[in-house]
Amino acid sequence: MIRAVFFDWGNTLVAWEFDPELFVEGHVRGLAAFGAGAPSQPAFTDAYSRQLLPLLVGEREDEVDYTAEIALLFGSLDAGGDDDAVSRFVVAENKVWRPTHHLEPAVVEAIDTLRSDGLRVGLISNAFDPPVLMRELFAEIGLLERLDAIALSAEVGKRKPHALVFESALAQAGVEPGEAVMVGDRLREDVAGAQALGIATVQARWFADDDSAVAVPDAIADTPADVLRWLGPT
Repeated sequence: MIRAVFFDWGNTLVAWEFDPELFVEGHVRGLAAFGAGAPSQPAFTDAYSRQLLPLLVGEREDEVDYTAEIALLFGSLDAGGDDDAVSRFVVAENKVWRPTHHLEPAVVEAIDTLRSDGLRVGLISNAFDPPVLMRELFAEIGLLERLDAIALSAEVGKRKPHALVFESALAQAGVEPGEAVMVGDRLREDVAGAQALGIATVQARWFADDDSAVAVPDAIADTPADVLRWLGPT
């Protein structure tokens, strides 16, 4: 019997696409918040792209400590400032991206239907952003109040498909693997990772279609409503 449904974050609960302009704007705002001793934006963006970006987007098991990595980046540029200045940068940069995250009405409806049917709803995400900032975002868009479990790679220290991220969500929701479903767009991270623990899987294709064929999901959903139809009466 299914008792919990876990969702991925990017391209499952919200659409996600890298925006080069916001990438630069985040650095502009962050450097202004950093204050005295900050390097120029072009120099910082160049160093970020060469030193940090590969760690953030590459396939790796260990999650990075984003704030610590930003501090190291400033250090490599001989920038002044202290821990507070680094934190100000991270917060300001994060806020630039927040307006791009919107919960689609169909996603909200699906979550609310699951909850009204007595199922627990959770989020499992490879998110390097500081967890406190992620939770602020979830609250701003009306998601936090709808979640019974939140498993973020930045808290767990491992990225999907590592078992620890899924195990964290299972423990928070108080369910066994056979009582859960993972809904996500990525076949390697979401589907294969969940299946390794015995969690049922649904590939979410309403924002993106991963055709890598590295795993075969139990079901495919082209809309959030398809998840509900696959689950059937609960």
